[in-house]
Amino acid sequence: MRLFTTVAAMRCYLNIHRSKTPQVAIGFVPTMGSLHPGHLSLIERARVENTVVVVSIFVNPLQFGPQEDLKQYPRPLEQDLSLCEQAEVDVVFTPSAEEILGLDHQHQTTVVPPSNLISVLCGPNRPGHFPGVTTIVAKFLNIIEPHRVYLGRKDAQQLAIIRRMVTDLHWPIEIVACPIIREVSGLAYSSRNQYLTPQEKQQATVLYRALGKGKQVFLSGNSDAEAILAAVHAELATTTEIKLEYLQLVDPDTMAPLTFVREVGLLAIAARVNTTRLIDNVILRNRKPILAIDGPAGAGKSTVTRQVAQQLNLLFLDTGAMYRAVTWLVLEMGIDISDQPAVAELVHQCQIELKPREDQLEIYINSRNVTAEIRSQQVTANVSAIAAQPAVRESLVEQQKAYGRTGGVVAEGRDIGTYVFPDAELKIFLTASVKERSQRRQLELQQQGQGEISLEQIEQDIAQRDYKDSTRSIAPLRKAADAIEIQTDGLTIEQVTERIIRLYYEKTTHLT
Repeated sequence: MRLFTTVAAMRCYLNIHRSKTPQVAIGFVPTMGSLHPGHLSLIERARVENTVVVVSIFVNPLQFGPQEDLKQYPRPLEQDLSLCEQAEVDVVFTPSAEEILGLDHQHQTTVVPPSNLISVLCGPNRPGHFPGVTTIVAKFLNIIEPHRVYLGRKDAQQLAIIRRMVTDLHWPIEIVACPIIREVSGLAYSSRNQYLTPQEKQQATVLYRALGKGKQVFLSGNSDAEAILAAVHAELATTTEIKLEYLQLVDPDTMAPLTFVREVGLLAIAARVNTTRLIDNVILRNRKPILAIDGPAGAGKSTVTRQVAQQLNLLFLDTGAMYRAVTWLVLEMGIDISDQPAVAELVHQCQIELKPREDQLEIYINSRNVTAEIRSQQVTANVSAIAAQPAVRESLVEQQKAYGRTGGVVAEGRDIGTYVFPDAELKIFLTASVKERSQRRQLELQQQGQGEISLEQIEQDIAQRDYKDSTRSIAPLRKAADAIEIQTDGLTIEQVTERIIRLYYEKTTHLT
């Protein structure tokens, strides 16, 4: 593990990696140090999904108010470095305030979030806080130029603001939102928890318990904000030592206050236990469940997913057909498939629709039915080259996510559960041994009349594809941390389908 304190060294280190490995994927975890299991969960995920992991430790003076705990904020650097080394971090960046801000802290170019994102929750009580956060995060993103940034959902408002900043400034960076990690008591991990006495820690558990009461009201079928908030207030009243700062129900992306949860809501709270300020939240989703199925090539994902969709009456989000539709349009327009700018221009201006019709899923692109056309040999021969282009993937993932807003879909791929639908109610990782997948592939080829191909050659091809799929910088094959793995060796399609359907019903019953 390397440790750098200057911008020059940090950039030099990363530039060397980029020159040696053009496909290097850089994951970035920004922290203020005093690392706890919540931070370590971000680092762990970054380690799985990237070739280089950078952790910054920087206590940002711009985000602290005059009466806040800048001087008292814990700075156990040696302990943090030890934790980073154990987590296999590649490089820790610990610049001084002068290195990042210069000598004149008061006259900085600042990044100010949209007013609607900072007019609720923590914004009114911490003026200047979020501009301080975005200014420093923007500096770090420019220095490190990561592919992915890992942020915890506990700081939900900060997550929404940074995501909006990255979108508005057109930075090619993926913001990865990670689950809140909690102590056994339910208290969300925070660097400020160490300020609490054992008695205060016990008192603080009412925050999550109260949010849970609000969620119970929501899950019972009542989406009215007034009823949800009343349930939270009632539970908070059982612990008089808690001084409530705010309790609000807002849209998690726009921060707009909600009177009714139509699709999704963020139930957020801030309170003080003695002098320690704590925040927490839960997400309320009003949608049909989403089922994400990932796994390596040849594991039977496509066939299983179609059958699951049909038996559960879910929309089969045929991502392969979407890539085929784009390929057909590129060919139809006479665009050279290697002309990536022209392809990018085209795909970002097209609209794909999936329409179930009796036993068939019809595919439309720009209002034209291309269900039959996308299965042509010409499309088949060119779809891989089109699907490999980052601009195509970026555009289609956004269209795929749009289908997830109301739920009721099942999709399969390499990173459906980790990227496209990270909040899917049920995630399945369908796999099989290389030997099993090779035997299946050999049988398929024989049935297609493609002659005898040695099993050994097929095994080599599949192993090579597994390596490429799991190491690619764009859409790598990943098993989500909360995915259920199903090993399909020796199982029929019907048996796998039956097991997934059983898991789906178990999961959806638990959710209600």
